[in-house]
Amino acid sequence: MNNLKLSKDIKMVISDFDGVFTDGTFILDENLNQQKTVNFVDIMGVSILLKNGIKFGIISGETSNILEYFRVKFGVEEIHKGIRQKGIVLSELMEKYGFKRNEVLYIGDDINDIAAFECVDYKIAPNNANPIVKVIPGMQVTNASGGKGAFREMVDNLIN
Repeated sequence: MNNLKLSKDIKMVISDFDGVFTDGTFILDENLNQQKTVNFVDIMGVSILLKNGIKFGIISGETSNILEYFRVKFGVEEIHKGIRQKGIVLSELMEKYGFKRNEVLYIGDDINDIAAFECVDYKIAPNNANPIVKVIPGMQVTNASGGKGAFREMVDNLIN
């Protein structure tokens, strides 16, 4: 297990979706339907977070209906799709729940996550994240790649 330095004061984890729960690739069929692969190890991480009383949400630039899986399976209220200004949405969530920047963790993989990273003290990127993201001050990088257990690695470090 990676030795991410995470506080027991973290009360909310907000994640990007593509590149964190997926490896960032998709299959496009003849009818232009997309299919993505999600790792069950990472999905189990959501269950572990919630069972430990940590609030969870997703802010994604995509509009995929796959995100509704988390709302249905786990009752996750904070599913935000088609978001271009992730920092604004994350700030609004922090205000809504009364959480300070040292009580929130954000995990993302690309440059469209930078504004969200700026809102929090705990910043995590999967190993295969964009190099620009990996050098943001305060960034911690998982051993695992997105879609290959990075989210679960973060959860295990946070809970244990």
